[in-house]
Amino acid sequence: MTSSGQNEKRYDPRDTTLKFVKRPDDLDPYPPEEGDLSLRAEMSCGHAVTPESLTAWCRSLLDQGQYRFLCPALKDGTVTKCNAMWPYAEVRRLAVLTPQEMQHFEEKMAPLAAARYCEFKACPGCKTNVERKDLTNLNVHCPICTIDKEKTYQFCWQCLEPWKGRAPRSDRCDNEGCTNRDLELLKNCKLVALPQVLGVTACPSIRACPTCGMKVEHDKTGCKNIICPRCNKEFCFVCLKLTPECLKTSTHYKLCSMAPRQTSVPVWRRH
Repeated sequence: MTSSGQNEKRYDPRDTTLKFVKRPDDLDPYPPEEGDLSLRAEMSCGHAVTPESLTAWCRSLLDQGQYRFLCPALKDGTVTKCNAMWPYAEVRRLAVLTPQEMQHFEEKMAPLAAARYCEFKACPGCKTNVERKDLTNLNVHCPICTIDKEKTYQFCWQCLEPWKGRAPRSDRCDNEGCTNRDLELLKNCKLVALPQVLGVTACPSIRACPTCGMKVEHDKTGCKNIICPRCNKEFCFVCLKLTPECLKTSTHYKLCSMAPRQTSVPVWRRH
């Protein structure tokens, strides 16, 4: 596989390890004029791509905080997305990633993957990353500071101050000003319209994913459903139900039951 020109990537037609197809690029919403000679290769899910379209789509997913690469093409004869997951090795190869692009992808993927399975923050004492295993407890123990100080060192996951008060607790510690900033943001965020969704004129601009609690915003384009970049669940930004549940009584572009501002942050049960 080669790249011809500074900005344009091309497949090598002599590469017998790829399956080339003579049909439009399934990732390109604006197919080129008839007679375009760009080679298309078939992904493992059966959809056709070019190196440029595959690179652009996967980079856009990374920019949205997603490290798993899902096919956005529609299944034949339906309005349902394919959503097949492409292994990074396949993406790297068929996108003809340059060494610089590989470095960019891998540097962004690593922390996103770690965040999916673990919660880390820098200890306010020693600045090393500490994992919070119990997501319902704000009281966190730092083993390194405990050794250095020769006494148990605990800090608050919320305000990042040395722990005060009883434990375990899920709301706050006894330090002055210890508040859940995520919750304050959910309670006080501005209201926005979703221009392409009929009837949605005043929706909270920030939501906590109903599955894992991650804060997300809608880019105000397209339908009302979004995919959480952490847990990868698709849910309705308006009613906060998972998409399949919302679509039982509504459609992608119509108002459903507007969920009020959230007053609690869901805790992700990973198991």
